[in-house]
Amino acid sequence: MGQAQQTENVEEIDVKALQDMYKKFVTECPSGLLFLHEFKRFFGVDPTGEASEYAENMFRAFDKNGDNTIDFLEFVAALNLVFRGDMEHKLRWSFKVYDKDSNGCVDRDELRSIIDSIHRAKKGNKKDKEPHMTVDDAVDRIMRAVDTDGDGCINMEEFIRGAQQDPWVLNMLKVDINPARWVLDQRRKSAHF
Repeated sequence: MGQAQQTENVEEIDVKALQDMYKKFVTECPSGLLFLHEFKRFFGVDPTGEASEYAENMFRAFDKNGDNTIDFLEFVAALNLVFRGDMEHKLRWSFKVYDKDSNGCVDRDELRSIIDSIHRAKKGNKKDKEPHMTVDDAVDRIMRAVDTDGDGCINMEEFIRGAQQDPWVLNMLKVDINPARWVLDQRRKSAHF
């Protein structure tokens, strides 16, 4: 009984968050299309800041049809994955963020680019209590753990298997975008005005 009630409350929060996202989407994108600069503004990312490249890679992963815009259906599909997707689906989406050239393989340069973006974005985060290792050390460790055939390329299966087998690798590879937290932050900011 308590379990069902807890689930219902979570779903209500999700629905409210989605409604708020829709209102924000319509306000920010009256054309019904979200462009990269709007996407960054939507999630409060400084266009030239540390999180900019990270946001660009997420934008590309949201843009399923590759038309350099995100329509509301693409946006909702991504939000549904974030709110309700299982770990494998989230890892599949994360793989798309890492695979910048969409060739089905994450090479060392692509991996380094995203890890570096994440590292720079987290630098200012006081809650980040992880021992600091260099970006290259993290990339080397991930490549050793995940690139099981040693070809210098991580395919989707290696990516998912590696993340599922090693909690540290999972933490490093999963791309977290938390729109629910963003909506709550926006509510707090608007309450102050």
